Amino acid sequence: MTSVNTGNHKKARAIKPSSRRPAKELCSECGLCDTYYIHYVKEACAFLNQQVAELEAEAHGRSRNLDNPDDWYFGVRQEMMAARKIQPIEGAQWTGIVSTIAIEMLDRGLVEGVVCVQNTKEDRFQPMPIIARTPEEVLAARVNKPTLSPNLSVLEQVERSGMKRLLVIGVGCQIQALRTVEKQLGLEKLYVLGTPCVDNVTRAGLQKFLETTSRSPDTVVHYEFMQDFRVHFKHEDGSTETVPFFGLKTNQLKDVFAPSCMSCFDYVNSLADLVVGYMGAPFGWQWIVVRNDTGREMLDLVRDRIETQPVMSKGDRHQAVQQSIPAYDKAVTLPMWAAKLMGVVIEKIGPKGLEYARFSIDSHFTRNYLYVKRHHPEKLDAHVPEYAKRIVGQYQLPAK
Repeated sequence: MTSVNTGNHKKARAIKPSSRRPAKELCSECGLCDTYYIHYVKEACAFLNQQVAELEAEAHGRSRNLDNPDDWYFGVRQEMMAARKIQPIEGAQWTGIVSTIAIEMLDRGLVEGVVCVQNTKEDRFQPMPIIARTPEEVLAARVNKPTLSPNLSVLEQVERSGMKRLLVIGVGCQIQALRTVEKQLGLEKLYVLGTPCVDNVTRAGLQKFLETTSRSPDTVVHYEFMQDFRVHFKHEDGSTETVPFFGLKTNQLKDVFAPSCMSCFDYVNSLADLVVGYMGAPFGWQWIVVRNDTGREMLDLVRDRIETQPVMSKGDRHQAVQQSIPAYDKAVTLPMWAAKLMGVVIEKIGPKGLEYARFSIDSHFTRNYLYVKRHHPEKLDAHVPEYAKRIVGQYQLPAK
């Protein structure tokens, strides 16, 4: 058991200053340190105390089987599938599976509140965590905010409200901290709906990315790095703009991602009950991972509203990943015509489905391993989980 010891966390109110960030430059701004649960941060923070295997065993009944390569990549799971809503939610980033589950849980009284992220009135991309109590408040949180978000900053409100049944929607670093303090929240039941997460930025970093990459940065509603090896931007007028991965101005963007994201090895949100993303599904579908019985209960609420198909895997990622390692290091950017051509070729013959997910995980884990080795070598052995070491071990990395 690695959960924090029970105790009176309210004693920590006196050490609450929000400017305090024990993880320093590796802080992902998950919001825990903005509450009196900062008392537990040395145990809870993913960047101070990596404990995925122990928390997996607590949350799912087992940790990953390191003799099974699929466990390295996708974590503990009961079921994986590709899915999409039969009737999509208007304005959702994809088809609205996450919002539909959250609304159904509220409507059925399974939970009294949903921790999710709206945006501020002033800025469509500035995250504003809330505890949604109505379907309307959940719908107002649809669409990803691709910036660091202090989701856990609302945990004090949960305790003060007397709420006993809660759904939390979040990303990996937030969920590790949440799982560690879960027993301190006074809840009868906690549901965790996770999304895969990689390469978040500060709000300033997001602006730089938009201005460097999109033809109309001020009209972007949302964007995603998709399975067709293109960034898809959705604009206010409903139009879609695509930019090939290989045409990104890497030399200008290499340092835009948060150090916490460059040091993260939980792309697939290992500790959530249910994960909904896109990376392991065909283009136009979402990827769903049921990790435990609680996750199955959540998905069962909406099975009659989604169409599904089995996960598939096609292609071989290894050569593309190996070539990407020095290309990223050297900040290689292709001319746009060459990038578009390469994108067309790779879309036809490149990895698809679960193999695309493995490609994305391999690419980011090798990059992040090198980042930690170079910038925080003292943390390398303890911080990188064993499954990530095995993934990275498949590739030749630069000596320095």
